[in-house]
Amino acid sequence: MQSATSPLQTLLDLINETLSLILRTSLTVRSFAGRWQPLRTKLASLQTSVADISDSPHWAENPLLYTLLPNLLSTLQRLKALADQCNDTSFTGGKLHMQSDLDMAAASLTNQLRDLDLLLRSGVLHQSNAIVLSHPGPGSDKENLSFFIRDLFTRLQIGGVEFKKKALESLLQLLEDDDKAATLVAKEGNVAYLIHLLDFHNQPWVREQAASAVSLLAASNDESRKAVFEEGGLGPLLRLLESGTTTLKEKAAIAVEALTADPENAWAVSAYGGVSVLIESIRSGTPATQTHSVGAIRNVADVEEIKAALGEEGAVPVLLQLLLSGTITAQEKSANCLAILASTDEYFRALIIQERGLQRLMHLIQDLLSSETLEHVLRAIASLSASEPCARVLSSSTLFLIQLAEFIKQGNSILQQISVSLLSNLSISISDGNKRAISSCMGSLVKLMESPKPVGLQESASQALVSLLTVRSNRKELVRDEKSVMRLIQMLDPRNEAVSHKFPVMLISAILAGGSQGCRKRLAVAGAHPHLQKLAEMEVAGAKKALQRLSGNRLKTIFSLTWRE
Repeated sequence: MQSATSPLQTLLDLINETLSLILRTSLTVRSFAGRWQPLRTKLASLQTSVADISDSPHWAENPLLYTLLPNLLSTLQRLKALADQCNDTSFTGGKLHMQSDLDMAAASLTNQLRDLDLLLRSGVLHQSNAIVLSHPGPGSDKENLSFFIRDLFTRLQIGGVEFKKKALESLLQLLEDDDKAATLVAKEGNVAYLIHLLDFHNQPWVREQAASAVSLLAASNDESRKAVFEEGGLGPLLRLLESGTTTLKEKAAIAVEALTADPENAWAVSAYGGVSVLIESIRSGTPATQTHSVGAIRNVADVEEIKAALGEEGAVPVLLQLLLSGTITAQEKSANCLAILASTDEYFRALIIQERGLQRLMHLIQDLLSSETLEHVLRAIASLSASEPCARVLSSSTLFLIQLAEFIKQGNSILQQISVSLLSNLSISISDGNKRAISSCMGSLVKLMESPKPVGLQESASQALVSLLTVRSNRKELVRDEKSVMRLIQMLDPRNEAVSHKFPVMLISAILAGGSQGCRKRLAVAGAHPHLQKLAEMEVAGAKKALQRLSGNRLKTIFSLTWRE
């Protein structure tokens, strides 16, 4: 009874009455019959939509209809007046003016039909709680949450400024409070409309709220990120990053970094001209914008066409500067990006060297960087060491080599692996003085030889050790280290399948190369002889030669005892 006498019911009755009059009148119009034919089709669709609203159990509770129905009635009344004029033989109005009036009325009717259709499809007119946009609690089931999202997007698309404001606030609260909500928003909501607001809404706060929502969706999970990308989000986000407010740029940078984390999306950055936008954001943006923009560049740095653009747009000096002045996270991403570029392209290695990048990277190692940043810095240095001039600089820097030795001794597993590989590559050029300076890492190198993974670590550690053992004092130092000697003997054991036997054999040969009786004695006492003898019988490379070196004094001792007897 309440709904039957409500203002909304009165409006609906007037709409139905006016609709019937227009449909009857439009059948007999004498002027502009061609324009009235598509209008009749729209009016018939409207009649169906209005009937569907009447049949919805809770239609009178929905606040959106308080705006929609008066606007619709106004459009219909205008159309009724136009239909009467088109039927009036005495009408002397201008032809062009009438055409314009009919076109504008048709456009309004189309928009209102779309809004009604959206409202009906959302299902909110069938829910008694549609009158209040209440935030679902933590225990809400999927059905209630889905309804909330549909209701929210309906208000966002159809409602006025206040409806949009409240809908966006509720959407942001939902995305921030519930990690799983993004997937449902991508499925039940209209992500395309959110993206539309980034470019076309004239209210700055609406664009900011929409940018925050898109940013959260892009960064939440694979499904919601895919929805943002497939609905065309990357282009508007890059435009915001280029010319938006400070807040908009930061939100856009977060979203662009998240979108480019998917390799399948990387190509689109160049399609939108995004490389120059990202580089400029690093050059002049806030710390937050810089951090996420360099993250986006890192994500796409190995795409061929984007690498070319990075070189042309001057990315290298910008990345090197950020490596010195950016936040900790920005430094890590910048170092990662430089490592990627240096590892894949001689052109970029030359650019980095030209910009004195090697010296900057070496200097950074002395700073208190995070382990992740150090890893990327070392990877970049390792790639640059492929250049002979860079290798000479690195192998002659005592300070750098000492730091490398410290990483081998005390770094995490990744730092150790990179450092061992780099030391192995540089070892042929390191002076005896520098080899003595880093002898303290030999025990750690022996220990790393026991590690079967990653592939290549045992070989790199062996090669580095063999190089260090060309110095006499280093050989003596190593054999005095009981733990290292025992590890070496254990690796020599033919039953030990964790290590390729050629590597410990190489070390035995290197230790004995100087002919020191003390080294022979320590290795013999530790039990090297039977293992080497067995390996020689197995024809392991170098085992016979090592056995001969180890057995030299042993044979002399046997002959001496026999003579005396």
